[in-house]
Amino acid sequence: MNLLFLIGDSAVGKMTVGQELAKITPLRLFHNHMMIEPVLEIFGEFRGDLIQKLRSFIFEEFAKSDKYGLIFTFMWAFDMQSDWDYLEQVKEIFGLGEEDVYYVELLVPQPIRLQ
Repeated sequence: MNLLFLIGDSAVGKMTVGQELAKITPLRLFHNHMMIEPVLEIFGEFRGDLIQKLRSFIFEEFAKSDKYGLIFTFMWAFDMQSDWDYLEQVKEIFGLGEEDVYYVELLVPQPIRLQ
């Protein structure tokens, strides 16, 4: 199985790029907001603990599948150890070596994102 972390700041196109990659590869897309938006809608507030539980459940079930691989979009704060630790936890769920994990960072200047 392969795992692709598609990372970048807000509004750089992570979801759009992920959707296009999913069209041309056997990778499935798990966009970060797929868990955030339902929780916000149902609970009326951001519940980070619940979002993490839901994501973990999806990762665990996907890791058991015979699927080729997963694209996960994520806003990685490189200066926060907790984000580094989180991605390590995700990799552990999949039990993958570094040769099966890919990191793609999207960079777009802020003036362009604001347009």
